[in-house]
Amino acid sequence: MEEQKYNDLKLGERGAIISIIAYICLSIIKLVIGYISDSAALKADGLNNTTDIIASIAVLIGLRLSQKPPDKDHRYGHWKSETIASMVASFIMAAVGLQVLIDAITSIFQGGKESPDVIAAYVGIFSALAMYFVYRYNKKLAIKINSKSVMAAAKDNISDAWVSIGAAVGIFGSQLNMPWLDTITAIIVGLLICKTAWDIFKQASHDLSDGFDENKIQLYQNVIIKIDGVKGIKQIKGRNYGNNEVIDVVILVNSTLDIKEAHDIATHVERIMIKDYEVYDVHVHIEPN
Repeated sequence: MEEQKYNDLKLGERGAIISIIAYICLSIIKLVIGYISDSAALKADGLNNTTDIIASIAVLIGLRLSQKPPDKDHRYGHWKSETIASMVASFIMAAVGLQVLIDAITSIFQGGKESPDVIAAYVGIFSALAMYFVYRYNKKLAIKINSKSVMAAAKDNISDAWVSIGAAVGIFGSQLNMPWLDTITAIIVGLLICKTAWDIFKQASHDLSDGFDENKIQLYQNVIIKIDGVKGIKQIKGRNYGNNEVIDVVILVNSTLDIKEAHDIATHVERIMIKDYEVYDVHVHIEPN
């Protein structure tokens, strides 16, 4: 099972690399056309893609570091590396998002804003279509290897597609004697960058502080309590090592059982959780009832 986990991480690198290539190409096109056409919305979208490059590189680095086996000072392995990388990326994204907001708001008070060239809108539509196909690929890959980080990258891909569509709408609207609409769209793009950064930070900090899905805890508790020989559950806890779930549970067994019989029940609990629910590791402690 552990070897398969490492193979999945290796496969996940492909999605991160494709995202990086797509973002590099699109950010260059958007920033160049954005400055030529004088579109604040397209420039903001281009800057958004530069942060996505950093985020995708962070995911790639995290996936590679996570593949390192346990060593003398990382006995549990390096699974959390991609989570740490995601948190670093969220700080960078937030900084860029705030800069986009400041630039857009400042331009409102400068006045004399003219409508950007309509070519900027077509670039936005092209970018949205490109990111949609990258999203479909990464989503399919994430489901195949059960990777939270690759799925997060896929969600970032589709959000970028919507940002590009929004930028195109703003640019088309500015052609109707409403040049301020391009600036308003840039502000919305800045807010979306900040929101994406917050969502990534929120999930990463939750995992790093050993947060765990309450619904899953309840599910696992319901499963374990029905296993033959388990008389009750005194305590159950869960945490994540990267994309791997680790469960700690204290079960109650009949006090008349000998050590081997009690141990067999614990082994059965571990086997069911690992085989049927793909829990990476299960620590079972036995107490007499």
